[in-house]
Amino acid sequence: MIKNTLLKATEAGAKELHRFFNGEFKITNKQGSNNPVTEADHASEKAIFEIIQHDFPDHFILSEESGEIVMDSEYKWIIDPIDGTVNFANGIAICCVSIGLEHNGKIIMGAVYNPMMNEFFFAEKGKGANLNNKKITVGRQDEVIKSCLATGFPYTYPDTPNGPLVVFEWLIRNGVAVRRLGSAALDLCWVAAGRFDGFYEHQLNAWDSAAGFLMVEEAGGKVTDFAGNDYSVYEPQLLATNGKIHDEMLAIINHQKQS
Repeated sequence: MIKNTLLKATEAGAKELHRFFNGEFKITNKQGSNNPVTEADHASEKAIFEIIQHDFPDHFILSEESGEIVMDSEYKWIIDPIDGTVNFANGIAICCVSIGLEHNGKIIMGAVYNPMMNEFFFAEKGKGANLNNKKITVGRQDEVIKSCLATGFPYTYPDTPNGPLVVFEWLIRNGVAVRRLGSAALDLCWVAAGRFDGFYEHQLNAWDSAAGFLMVEEAGGKVTDFAGNDYSVYEPQLLATNGKIHDEMLAIINHQKQS
């Protein structure tokens, strides 16, 4: 039943995305420059909540817009009602609903749905990842220089050594193809599907990555923090790759590899 609830909730949120897309809606701004929240974010979140709370009223919920709904439960739903809100607000179809399901501290299922592209990604721990019910696997590229990568930049720039622009500059100066699509959840799914060989970002929240990182692992890839440790959705730094370029990417991110 819990899988069906996840799928229904994701579809319900995506229906709201599709309904509002390229229409008129109210936009306000959160902390940081160009960090909007739209009427559609709230409508998507409401639709998702209604399904989850109907089926599992005693489950913990963590959502980007509403924060924590704390319950004494082994289960936590980690929700981004629209990942890629800037894209959505500008009529760019690279945006999605992302929901991860955590059980006793471990992500066990994830769903990411972009209704404008009709792409529904789903993963379950130990059972693989799929796109529109077809199995997906990561790519086979084994050199960073030949890879196609994705990244994102935070609304509040972390002024730390080897920050986002430092790593980006190294990759660009060395001729590596790097894309910035504006949706971490989809970036991770596209690594899982073999479209990107890797994705890294310096400052993510749990709702950005909870579903997508499981997608990469279940598709045969590797996900860690920047130190190479096991990834936690509650830590900001993430590196997800096909596994073959992971060590090389860690060296680049940590400025251990020079041009």
